[in-house]
Amino acid sequence: MKQLFFVAALSLLASGCAATLPPDVIASGDLAASQSQVRPLRYASPVSGYTHRVPVDPQPWGNRNDAQTPEGDAS
Repeated sequence: MKQLFFVAALSLLASGCAATLPPDVIASGDLAASQSQVRPLRYASPVSGYTHRVPVDPQPWGNRNDAQTPEGDAS
C-alpha cells in the first residue's frame, strides 16, 4: 500500500514540475488582413417554413391504428 501511494505521489510531483510550452503555431492577432475567402451570410427568416394549422375535433383512432399495424401482427 505504501509503494502504491509513493508511486502516485511521485507521478503528481513530476507532473507539477513539467514545463508546458505553447504550441508551435500561434494564430496572429491581425485576422482582418488575412486572405481567406469566406462566404457572406444570407438572411434566413425564422418563420419561413411556417404552415398555418387550425385545431380540429378528435377523430376515431381505432381504424387508423389498425391500418398502420403490419399484416402479421393483427391480434
